[in-house]
Amino acid sequence: QLQASGGGSVQAGGSLRLSCAASKYTFSNYVMGWFRQAPGKEREFVAAISWGGVNRYYGNSVRGRFTISRDNAKDTVYLQMNSLKLEDTAVYYCAADKATLAIQRGEPETMGQGTQVTVSS
Repeated sequence: QLQASGGGSVQAGGSLRLSCAASKYTFSNYVMGWFRQAPGKEREFVAAISWGGVNRYYGNSVRGRFTISRDNAKDTVYLQMNSLKLEDTAVYYCAADKATLAIQRGEPETMGQGTQVTVSS
């Protein structure tokens, strides 16, 4: 139901843009967002955006470098990642829930299959 794409390998300081498309039905009135998980680490909240796009939330480690946006007409949410660091390496999961807190906890109602982001020096 959520298909994430755009992951890959990039050098530190570079940029990537992740996309997450919803299929089968529209996530009307849902908060959408991203969280990530690196090997051996707990899930970490990355970003979330409200249905209308007015409210955006970021994890402390990405604030100022990542930007979340959404296009409701396309049922797609994006994550623009700039100034990537080695510690950004993780599997990034797209998420949808009616509550931002669920995404922040990494326990959303719906999540995608994940896309790998690898940052190298």
